[in-house]
Amino acid sequence: MGDDLYHKAILDLARRATGHGRLEAPQASVRVDNPLCGDRVTLDLSLENGRVSAVAHRVRGCLLCQAAAAVIGARAPGETATALRENTERLRRMIVEGAGPGEDLSGWWPELEAFAPVHRHKSRHDCVLLPFTALSRALGQAGAD
Repeated sequence: MGDDLYHKAILDLARRATGHGRLEAPQASVRVDNPLCGDRVTLDLSLENGRVSAVAHRVRGCLLCQAAAAVIGARAPGETATALRENTERLRRMIVEGAGPGEDLSGWWPELEAFAPVHRHKSRHDCVLLPFTALSRALGQAGAD
């Protein structure tokens, strides 16, 4: 595995840890684990008027997992469930299939492009996607459409 996975943008995202912590009274709280590598994400979420009003996370995991959770912490508030699911699918395609974000960049979070090198390292795909799995489950638990 090359150093390209842990370039400056990933290190900066992980270091910022935007959204790290717990919410006092979330509408949804989920914990997901990656049994293969030991990463664990606990994500709290609240919705208001169909949009994320607050999100927080605790990550016990690698820098890729921490950086992905930090992107969610920075970008999810104010977003609809539909927009969050769209970005999750775009990220999945970028990592798993090596695809770009698509022609329509409306709503795309440019920070997610920092994870493009992960495509070449199949064993690390789940590290990046784990916080997004937690986000999806929390949206479902909170009743987001």
